[in-house]
Amino acid sequence: MSDREFGGNDDLTLPKATIQKIITEILGDKSGLTFGKDARDLLIDCSVEFITLISSEANEIAEKESKKTIAAEHIDKALRELGFPEYVSETREKKTNKLQDSGLTDEQLLQQQQELFRSATEKYNSGPA
Repeated sequence: MSDREFGGNDDLTLPKATIQKIITEILGDKSGLTFGKDARDLLIDCSVEFITLISSEANEIAEKESKKTIAAEHIDKALRELGFPEYVSETREKKTNKLQDSGLTDEQLLQQQQELFRSATEKYNSGPA
């Protein structure tokens, strides 16, 4: 879907400073390359269009499933349907890596979860402070 279906995206943009920071991190200070202002502005326009496209497709998927909230699964499905399956694994891996990177075993994670539940239950049962 195009932004024209949403009445135009004249007021939709991304922060130039943030985009410039991303560009600088990708290019690196030592690369000797610079990114022109017009190139940065074009990148921002393309990024907004990409976000609009994915959001619109995810919205349609959620509506077909009679959901009122767009979930991560809808974004994943939209990415696949629009021909960007390589992004799906990246978004999912980041979520799973958080637990894997903790260095804790499943038993330790379960023990922490049970302790948090016990603590919350005790706090709830003790009443107002």
